[in-house]
Amino acid sequence: MSTENEGNAVPPAPSAPPVPVASPDASPQAHTTPEGTDGPAGPGHQADQQPGQPAPAPQTHQAPQAPQSPYAGQGYPAAPAPGAEPTAPLPPVPGGAWGASYQQPAPKPKGRGGLLAAVLVAALVAGGLGGGLGYTLARNNDNGSSTTVSASDNGAAQVKRAPGTIANVAAKALPSTVTIEAEGSNGDGGTGTGFVFDKQGHIITNNHVVADALDGGKLTATFPDGRKYDAEVVGHAQGYDVAVVKLKNPPSDLNPLPLGDSDKVAVGDETIAIGAPFGLSNTVTTGIISAKNRPVASSDGSATSKASYMSALQTDASINPGNSGGPLLDASGAVIGINSAIQSSGSSGGFGSGGQSGSIGLGFAIPINQAKYVAQQLIKTGKPVYAKIGASVSLEDSTGGAKITDQGADGAAAVEANGPAAQAGLKPGDVITKLDDSVIDSGPTLIGEIWTHKPGDKVTITYKRGGQEHTVQLTLGARAGDS
Repeated sequence: MSTENEGNAVPPAPSAPPVPVASPDASPQAHTTPEGTDGPAGPGHQADQQPGQPAPAPQTHQAPQAPQSPYAGQGYPAAPAPGAEPTAPLPPVPGGAWGASYQQPAPKPKGRGGLLAAVLVAALVAGGLGGGLGYTLARNNDNGSSTTVSASDNGAAQVKRAPGTIANVAAKALPSTVTIEAEGSNGDGGTGTGFVFDKQGHIITNNHVVADALDGGKLTATFPDGRKYDAEVVGHAQGYDVAVVKLKNPPSDLNPLPLGDSDKVAVGDETIAIGAPFGLSNTVTTGIISAKNRPVASSDGSATSKASYMSALQTDASINPGNSGGPLLDASGAVIGINSAIQSSGSSGGFGSGGQSGSIGLGFAIPINQAKYVAQQLIKTGKPVYAKIGASVSLEDSTGGAKITDQGADGAAAVEANGPAAQAGLKPGDVITKLDDSVIDSGPTLIGEIWTHKPGDKVTITYKRGGQEHTVQLTLGARAGDS
């Protein structure tokens, strides 16, 4: 679920998906930026930075420059530039006492509990009103000649849904999804979603879903049939916004959800999302894939937050706060992505006192091919591994590409000595315009594209220097951990 952090800037919204070389006339669109005060853009962060921020409604306007990332050179991008509609990660819905705010690693969004309470109260009032009106109408029209006809329970029980229908897919997938409750040591926390990855009890979800429970907190996972298990974080990747938790004393009847191939997904394919929007567990919504390779940056909107980047699957399936970490399925029931962020119409357009916005039909999911690789690394070593080129890039949206900065963070070199970029001959001031067949329109887009690869992959980089275009091949390096 995606929530805006009231009063805080949010990372840039998604730009147009990288355009293949085969479409030279397609011009890259501006990468959307976070709300907040405008500020000059400084040196960016290394192009091995993290993807995946929750994503705001893609706005195709030029956004102000992003501030320099304090994490440049450490693998973290700066918080996206201010001035755009907010792209927010799908934060968990707060748990505990109503009105308690959920905290992300940085400033915590407000009013999530209040929002959920307001939604539930509204539902109860509507139900009571409907019942009262029904009783009144029945009494006023009772002339003794009315007849009540009831459908046979046996007939209803025998209804069968054909394979491939949404009902059939949902019936098979729901038993392998869980509602995750994360509680921090200070009592704050929230609710998100996850799904069974293997029979050993590993559950995949978003990093921001479990963030509160990382330091002495508590995690529980509840299945649709009511079974509840304590869980622990096996590993988390802030940059990818992926985490793996493991059930303590897992049951023997776990059925991992089948994983699809996100590289083969096509625009227009049907999608099914499962999650706990606003805390309403086991909710199923449907839609289609509305775009692929959408550059999305997300963070909690604070000035010191570390952003996540992804080249996302975009869907119009209804996704709201609480859907975070849940599976995005294809029509066959295979997982093709992890629901992580939504584009919002504005931080003041939501329900409840916190101003939290809901779905406007622009949701973003981490492709499962990437998430699977990350999850396997986390299970194996407990730490994420990021591909990198070893150069700091600017996060400005108006450069026509990803510009290598003149200096890295804290005075470090912009191009890492003996790193992949240096070995390929790249220098400060070079503007990277393509990575393989994808057009690069900004630093965040480059980071998201790099992170769709693995360390050791060979890629072709097209860049401009002094008005001249050059092409080189380089082998991506590796960085372990989030710091």
